[in-house]
Amino acid sequence: MNKRLKALSDMSLQGKISSIYIMTNLFVCLVNVLLILGINRMSGEMELVYRDNLNLNELTESLDAVQNSMTDYLNAKTSDSLEEYYRNSQDYMQLVENLDDEISGVSFDRMKRNIKHMSGQYLEIVDQTIDAKRGRNVEKYRARYESASQMYDYISTYIYSLNNQQFKNNSENYTELSQAFQLFETVGIAVIVAVIITNVCIITKLVGTIISPLKTLAKSADEVAKGNFEVEFLDVQTRDEIGVVGRAFNQMVISIREYIERIRHSMEVERVMKEKELLMEAHLKDAQLKYLQAQINPHFLFNTLNAGAQLAMLEGADRTYRYVQNMAEFFRYNVKKGEETVTVGEEIELVDNYIYILNVRFSGDIHYEKKIDKSLLQVEMPSMILQPVVENCVNHGIREMAGKGRIWLNVYGIDDTVCISVCDNGIGMGAEAIDKVLTGTYREEELAEGSNGIGMDNVIARLKLFTEYEDVMSIVSEGENQGTEVIIYLPMKEREEEDV
Repeated sequence: MNKRLKALSDMSLQGKISSIYIMTNLFVCLVNVLLILGINRMSGEMELVYRDNLNLNELTESLDAVQNSMTDYLNAKTSDSLEEYYRNSQDYMQLVENLDDEISGVSFDRMKRNIKHMSGQYLEIVDQTIDAKRGRNVEKYRARYESASQMYDYISTYIYSLNNQQFKNNSENYTELSQAFQLFETVGIAVIVAVIITNVCIITKLVGTIISPLKTLAKSADEVAKGNFEVEFLDVQTRDEIGVVGRAFNQMVISIREYIERIRHSMEVERVMKEKELLMEAHLKDAQLKYLQAQINPHFLFNTLNAGAQLAMLEGADRTYRYVQNMAEFFRYNVKKGEETVTVGEEIELVDNYIYILNVRFSGDIHYEKKIDKSLLQVEMPSMILQPVVENCVNHGIREMAGKGRIWLNVYGIDDTVCISVCDNGIGMGAEAIDKVLTGTYREEELAEGSNGIGMDNVIARLKLFTEYEDVMSIVSEGENQGTEVIIYLPMKEREEEDV
């Protein structure tokens, strides 16, 4: 029994549903076959009820044919009438031979035996009558004809009496069979209804057993989507598709909890460091940099976790693991080692992760291309600069383009300056909007629209703090629906490697 249960739990969803369908239909077919066999048997019995009467009627008709053909021959004495007589006589003899000749105490059997014996005598007298007619013995054929006619009348009366008695008896039997057939019909309908109800109950129970873990998974995933990461782990006992998704979901929740705990711990450490650094006037610039860097809207976290939960429900563990890993790398980037500066290569890797997460959320609507001068990947720059720029391209440029939006990332050098270009083919920007972004007066409007990332004023302020230049960014847009290009300017200074 345990082996059967284990085999059932290891079966795929398609196999389970197919097994339920086949078993219930086989059960219904078996019941229908039994009912049809019963109906056919009772129909056969009802058909046999009046077979004896039909045989007696046929015997009477054959007897009449013999008598009439004999009379025709005696009157006409033609070869055709004689041939007709012999044919009718042969047919009647065959019917008489089929009568039961066994000795029995049943009155019907005795009457049949008497009819059979009288029929033999009758045919013998008729033959003598025919022979006397052919021999032109008038007195003999007349005497034989009278005897044959008397015997004919007696046999006809006997057959008629037997036929009436059998019809009366068969009518009683037919009534009983008809009542039994009606009862069988009623029982058959009741059995079919009971089978249908039983099948519905069985299917509902088995399907409910299959779907129940999926309902539990959906409920837990909905809690995770709402930001509750303390949900109970799923009790996974099967090895089908739902079991695979359930185990992947449990692993995802564990990973999310670990990553969130790391983020909390890192943020707490950073907060303590900020408090200390704010007390030191000499490190005011570093404190301002960390304060600006910490302004990350957690709403993006919840959106991405929601997409991850949906993937856990619909797909296998590999894709879910890849998605969660990219998401984890994205957030871990903000707190790793408390660093405020990174390399251009690390910033580009963050953008790659960010684009991947968005394409999972929006079904691959964002087309992303990049052209990088690899010799510039080790150039130092502030962290969380490129991602907010790309986020603004998505939110305010290409989100509503239904899969036609494109983003190009280009890194190149001009003299001692590193240029990072982020370009899109979106709705573009007007001169007034560009001026507001560059002067830092666009922040309140941007936040009012519900931006999910760091504001452009934040990016510009940190770039100015890092480079100590005023001209750190330019924005180019040729007009409505012509796209926008944001160019960031950095000093060509490579990051020094730390000794481990």
